[in-house]
Amino acid sequence: MDVQQPLALLGGLSPAQFMRRHWHKKPLLVRQAIAGFKPLLARAELLELAGREGVESRFIQDKGGQWVLRHGPLARRSLPPLATPRWTALVQGVDLHHEGVHALMQQFRFVPEARLDDLMISYATDGGGVGPHFDNYDVFLLQAHGQRRWRIGRQKDKTLRSGLPLKILAAFEPEEEHVLEPGDMLYLPPGWAHDGIAVGECMTYSIGFRSPNGAQLAHEVLQRMAEGAADEEGAIYRDAQQPAVAGPGAIPAELQDFARQAVQRALAQPQALECALGEALTEPKPNVWFEPAEAGGMLECLTLDRRTRMMYDDKHVFINGESYRASGRDATLMRRLADERRLEPRDLVRASDEALELLSAWCEAGWAHAR
Repeated sequence: MDVQQPLALLGGLSPAQFMRRHWHKKPLLVRQAIAGFKPLLARAELLELAGREGVESRFIQDKGGQWVLRHGPLARRSLPPLATPRWTALVQGVDLHHEGVHALMQQFRFVPEARLDDLMISYATDGGGVGPHFDNYDVFLLQAHGQRRWRIGRQKDKTLRSGLPLKILAAFEPEEEHVLEPGDMLYLPPGWAHDGIAVGECMTYSIGFRSPNGAQLAHEVLQRMAEGAADEEGAIYRDAQQPAVAGPGAIPAELQDFARQAVQRALAQPQALECALGEALTEPKPNVWFEPAEAGGMLECLTLDRRTRMMYDDKHVFINGESYRASGRDATLMRRLADERRLEPRDLVRASDEALELLSAWCEAGWAHAR
């Protein structure tokens, strides 16, 4: 992607300008970000998806200030009639289940893949919404069908209403109001409060981004590093010289030293943290699975499966929670695959036998598909 090229998606800004002026800083309203946009899933398709096992979905209804929350699967018969106002069905990660939605997500890859999360579709009847709230991540709100009225504000008071199943602001203070038509899009930075109310029946696509929690990320990375060091020499604590003790509740100083040395040893491993981070960032979501394929013939063209996460750093490529050392021409090839999510015949003819063997294995695992 040419990050200097102006995009209608960003209101005529280039990705470079958008990231510099708006990302994490201030909202952006774009009228007709995607001109003539129509829903990629019909209402019936979306509600059918909400009823599937393994698909994350929620039902939310505002009953005069008494909010109802129910987690999926959402059987169609369990939902109110379409004429009933003020209810919403939210389906998370639709990009994992629909090729067209996945393709739409690719338009936002001017942000690092490590930050891109998923696309959620919200279907709402007249007056439906999820209440005034704020998110700790960036989001693009693309109107797909009908109208939605958005009120937004910087919101200093983040106090939440108590006794509700949802995180709804107690004293929402909107500063701006916009009614979005199909094809319009609103970008909001983290922390900006917003309240979207359906004007008649509507569908909104939310392109969300991952904002890792430092403690959670440290836990994942350290756990992977610890697993990598589990079989090393000295990984098992030995205390052949441990004397008998009168106070068994005291932790031996030798055991404290052993734990400290284990952490230091794991951190001292070259590239251990980088590998663990890349593996953690590309780990598929819990509800993701791949369909293995039979071994094929010669690779002519290759495309990553829409559920596959692939990234790289200076020395490695990472795919679906696994890491591989890469250098030279093969590293260039793998980085192109991570960036463009496909390889053409002209790319594959330059690949080494080892790279072709690895790509074939990924196809057999269902992580990629040969064409």
